[in-house]
Amino acid sequence: MAAIRRGFDTQIAARHLGRVDPMFKPWIRKLGPIEAPISWRGAFDPTDALARAILHQQLSGKAAATIIGRLEAASGVSVISGPAISSLSDSELRACGISGNKAKALRDLAARAVRSEIPSSRKLAHMSEDDIISVLTEVRGIGRWTVEMLLMFRLGRPDVLPVDDLGIRKGAQRLDVLESLVSPRELSSRGEIWGPYRSLAAMYLWRIADFSGE
Repeated sequence: MAAIRRGFDTQIAARHLGRVDPMFKPWIRKLGPIEAPISWRGAFDPTDALARAILHQQLSGKAAATIIGRLEAASGVSVISGPAISSLSDSELRACGISGNKAKALRDLAARAVRSEIPSSRKLAHMSEDDIISVLTEVRGIGRWTVEMLLMFRLGRPDVLPVDDLGIRKGAQRLDVLESLVSPRELSSRGEIWGPYRSLAAMYLWRIADFSGE
């Protein structure tokens, strides 16, 4: 499989959404353009990205940042790698504020990284979204949603729609002026029209869900 370029033109994608779905057009005009995320540029390490995702689970951004800072200090690295995690004892991980379940998830991630079971960013560029989800959700503590966030915000894949995300489902409810929340299956069907730019549709749906203006 040829390498897939990271990122896409968000202006072209927005015009596409407004053209194929009349419900989106006024919202795009109201909310304005969505710029390409900075995270689409520059190299990244998948093991580091997954470790940070594990540490952010069920925590505020500030609390997670504190724990990550302690882990970086304890391991002496700024990029969290398999060997860096493996170099720390269970008591050292606890001292960083890492719970037992998260420590087990990090241990599994580290072991897989050391065995080269976590694809490099270069290898991920040659893999389909389904294959990436299949491989990375084998890691303890990593679910489909986490991998979808990596696909959208690290790899810049243009056609990802996280149908289980509550914020996106609320945005879809507001988009279509519905009385009840759409189900993941309904959202998947509804979102087919937005392809091949469902990632930008998801970004707009988050903003629609949070919009408090007129």
